[in-house]
Amino acid sequence: MGIIIINFKAYREGFGKQAIELAKIADEVASRCDEYIAVAVNSLDLAEIVKEVSIDVFSQHVDAIDFGSHTGRINAEMIKDKGAKGSLINHSERRLKLADIEFIVSKMRELELVSVVCTNNVQTTAAAAALNPDYVAVEPPELIGTGIPVSKAEPEIVENSVKAAKNVNRKVKVLCGAGITNNKDYVSALDLGAEGVLLASGIVKAKDRKAALEELVGLR
Repeated sequence: MGIIIINFKAYREGFGKQAIELAKIADEVASRCDEYIAVAVNSLDLAEIVKEVSIDVFSQHVDAIDFGSHTGRINAEMIKDKGAKGSLINHSERRLKLADIEFIVSKMRELELVSVVCTNNVQTTAAAAALNPDYVAVEPPELIGTGIPVSKAEPEIVENSVKAAKNVNRKVKVLCGAGITNNKDYVSALDLGAEGVLLASGIVKAKDRKAALEELVGLR
């Protein structure tokens, strides 16, 4: 069973009613395949989407804070209260300092939430794995949103990231991101040793989102 996490980002197609619609599509497709499918949604939609679907719902980001005078910030306790399964951490579009990543991963573990630390190369993947998150997701930022899958453009990054992460922490699961759009890309990522993929525009911005997700998991 492979792992698929769909990041809705701040796309118009991944917000509000369209986000709920897409989450329901993911829920329905998950019920017909053997893959683990989850969605990562914006904080405003999170609580409502949790109520609408049976699949796991992740936050796209949490801040490295406890409760206190932190205007505009969101901590791990808040997303847990709203029903989130866990969160993405250190996405290339929301970079964090190493100390903050360590704080968040530790807090997530304490709260029994799932941590998905995003990385951009082999070295940062190894460093992230040492923090003992549940997942590391390697995504070369230059390929994000291009439609060029990292599994084809830079397969050595996936292979070497898997090896580096497992050498540091055999329990961590490695995801592959950037440019994943179809079943061939997905299977290629698995063949390179990844346990699954983190993707966004290939599904969220597809003309027929249900068809795109069905194709990704091999139902078409």
